Amino acid sequence: MARNRHHPHAHPHPHAQRGGEPRRTERDRARRAYGQNFLVDPDAVARVVRAARPGPGDLLVEVGAGKGALTQALAPRCRELISYEIDRHLIPALRERLARGPRVRIVHQDFLEAAPPREPFALVGNVPYARTAEIVAWALRAVPRLTSATLLTQVEYARKRTGDYGRWSLLTVRSWPEVEWRLCGRVARSAFRPVPAVDGGILRLTRRPRPLLTAPVARSVYADLVELGFTGVGGSLYASLRRACPARALDRAFRAAGLERDVVVAYVTPEQWLILAQELTEVAAGTRSSAVSKELMVRVKSRVDNSNL
Repeated sequence: MARNRHHPHAHPHPHAQRGGEPRRTERDRARRAYGQNFLVDPDAVARVVRAARPGPGDLLVEVGAGKGALTQALAPRCRELISYEIDRHLIPALRERLARGPRVRIVHQDFLEAAPPREPFALVGNVPYARTAEIVAWALRAVPRLTSATLLTQVEYARKRTGDYGRWSLLTVRSWPEVEWRLCGRVARSAFRPVPAVDGGILRLTRRPRPLLTAPVARSVYADLVELGFTGVGGSLYASLRRACPARALDRAFRAAGLERDVVVAYVTPEQWLILAQELTEVAAGTRSSAVSKELMVRVKSRVDNSNL
């Protein structure tokens, strides 16, 4: 029997290599290296823009312009848009697509190597999931010049950082006095190309116009208590903090915050942390100096002294 010339397996894939596996092109390798999942759904783009809330006088910085869908939607809504893109293959088409947008500056550079603007700015972007933690860290370092960051991340990351699972992370609690963390919605994986394995989440960080803690001692006590509490020593928050504060002071603070002594640190809300710090600041400030350990006092004093440098 003669072989069918049109059989689907009669001819190899044009990019196939020996063994039947398709050969990856340079473009495929770049997409994999940079973790690119381009946002293609107009409704999802509009939702990110609404969450970012750009104003006509704003300076925006975009993380990873990609093919420009979000860039094009943001450009008419701000004073100036600086869009970073690391993939050189995408730069020519980006510049052509946005050529009529005088407010847009396309920068071919790794965003993480860029310095923040010297004036107030907002950050927006559909971020590579593998680099989310680095990008969020960059944004937090840019406070107070950073006014907000609206990032399309993996939904699990956004939920974890905003307490949506009923638990709170060290990063969120640590920065809460200066930054509000909010989950602004979920984006189905079908809104991306290539389609990723998980849905996206719109994460918004907003710098508070006025920090919730302003006094140097209060800020220092809060920071030290949070670091100490998240060590997990003893199996409960109470046990961890007991190394620095006596039972009487902790009992009073826990009652004020509505916490049980056996509570695990992840289930303590940022608002409860603020109450704990408020109650224990009196101890660290010296009004009840006999009730605080020398170790905590040294750390607080060091933070206060360094903040004045």
